[in-house]
Amino acid sequence: MADEEKELNDELEALRGERESLKQEKEVLNSELEARKTTIGELQEALAARDTEIAGLKQTIAEAEGKLAEINDSLSQAVASYREMVAAAHPEIPPELIAGDSVEAVDESLQSARTLVDRVRQGIEEETSRTRVPAGAPQRAPLDLSVLSPREKIEYAIGGKR
Repeated sequence: MADEEKELNDELEALRGERESLKQEKEVLNSELEARKTTIGELQEALAARDTEIAGLKQTIAEAEGKLAEINDSLSQAVASYREMVAAAHPEIPPELIAGDSVEAVDESLQSARTLVDRVRQGIEEETSRTRVPAGAPQRAPLDLSVLSPREKIEYAIGGKR
């Protein structure tokens, strides 16, 4: 029995040692758990801060998009007014030839319309110069009696039909 008691005491001592090591391991694990809980809390705070920042940025984006839409509307109105002013300033150019969605596009269409109008004007001037008719009535010239027969000459002299 003494051997059994010794074995039991040894076993009891081993279990006590194991229990102590498990207590120490438990304490280490508890401290690690607390550290991780602290880290999780910090991460949750950072996440909440980021969520707040994202919400603010989304609101800023929405405001910027609204301002951009207003600016685009103003730009469209300004370009339309500019197009009307260009058409009024150049009455020789048909207004439908002046188009564009930007000032540069309106200027380009004005330039191409000027070129077109100048070409048409030159064509008309060339055609007009080829078929020029003198202004006023033609000069009165005496009748050429040499081509008339003697009978026609007599009728002409007495104021006949000719």
